[in-house]
Amino acid sequence: MNPGRQKRLVTVVNVTRGTQLGDRIEVADTSLSRFLGLIPKRGLNAGEGLWIKPSSGVHMFWMRFAIDVVGLDREMRVVRLWRNLKPWRMTSVSLQMQIALELPVGQIDACEVQIGDVLSMQ
Repeated sequence: MNPGRQKRLVTVVNVTRGTQLGDRIEVADTSLSRFLGLIPKRGLNAGEGLWIKPSSGVHMFWMRFAIDVVGLDREMRVVRLWRNLKPWRMTSVSLQMQIALELPVGQIDACEVQIGDVLSMQ
């Protein structure tokens, strides 16, 4: 995302359920990478996603495709879920939410993610 910085990719696991949400999750932890998010992309393949920290909500302005969004608190506990968030929409702002995990549509249900689950980033 940032031309002067190499992409950092991580694997995200749902510790509570023993499922892997993605193994090519890009970390967006700079102002520019958080602002751009997935805007430059045309879609997400299986295993891909974006880990945005800090984040208290997500906008879909200028996006070309829908996504699932998982909202996490400081302890990486799931506090909010948004399925099939479409372009030109936005999530509500959550003061409890510290991290947003953007995933391909259907990944929340495929991995059976629920409020209260704990995720791990590796």
